[in-house]
Amino acid sequence: MAAAGLCPCRALLARCGGALRVLCGSVRGLATGPEMHFGFQTVTEAERREKINQVFDSVAKKYDIMNDSMTLGIHRVWKDILMHKMNPSPGTLLLDVAGGTGDIAFRFINYVRSAQERQLQQKLKHHQNLSWQEISESYQEGKFKPLGDSQVVVCDINKEMLKVGKQKAQHLGYSEGLSWVLGNAEELPFDDDKFDVYTIAFGIRNVTRIDLALQEAYRVLKPGGRFLCLEFSHVSSPLLSRLYDLYSFQVIPVLGEVIAGDWKSYQYLVESIRRFPPQEELKAMIEDAGFLKVDYQNLNSGIVAIHSGFKL
Repeated sequence: MAAAGLCPCRALLARCGGALRVLCGSVRGLATGPEMHFGFQTVTEAERREKINQVFDSVAKKYDIMNDSMTLGIHRVWKDILMHKMNPSPGTLLLDVAGGTGDIAFRFINYVRSAQERQLQQKLKHHQNLSWQEISESYQEGKFKPLGDSQVVVCDINKEMLKVGKQKAQHLGYSEGLSWVLGNAEELPFDDDKFDVYTIAFGIRNVTRIDLALQEAYRVLKPGGRFLCLEFSHVSSPLLSRLYDLYSFQVIPVLGEVIAGDWKSYQYLVESIRRFPPQEELKAMIEDAGFLKVDYQNLNSGIVAIHSGFKL
């Protein structure tokens, strides 16, 4: 009888033990974070962040050379198209996220300088009767404020990428209107409603939580501000898609090994492109973040796409 009386207690303890094991498993799951993709690997959120940081620590010094090698220099054309689509005017305040080596920032400065010079020439042309002193003063004003109060802030989470960007800026003579900030796209260190334009070129694919990055982009843009994303995407032509896959998986990692001494990082690059949401899915994500008038432009049959949206 005594033994029989203990059976319900043992059953209760067994049930409690099972529940405890489930609870402990859940806690372990929370500690490591949800499962995510790092290329074709399945990893935790924390592991993905660490691995991506290691990738850019590794490739920073050869990043620009590899971009030229992988795309045969076409990435320069894509970035020029992005800048023309932005069409910034003097006075524009740009935030370039994941822009470590400065490619977008330098293009922005060049574009605004040219726009400022054109405005000055038009101003002088329409004032034919200005005195020599007034003309001289106008030129001096243009000389001392070639960007017309425009500024570009480059924000990147990786110290090595920012280091390379700063060195390039110094070598190329860019200083005015340019600043560098270490920061996470998912938690930007800027006030609300601060920037006129937000760009992210070949960076959003490496963000762990794209939804948070898009929400942050919306937060820091002024009402009427514009979001622009240039990123590898999904090829529309089946034939080109097969050729693109062949080049991507068979050639790019080899280039990474030969030029940068890093096969694995460029294998990740190729895999991450295949894992990235297609054009329509990314468009929907941008709309979910609150942006309006969202559209995209495919370049080279969708090898890359430029997504655009407005905070209205």
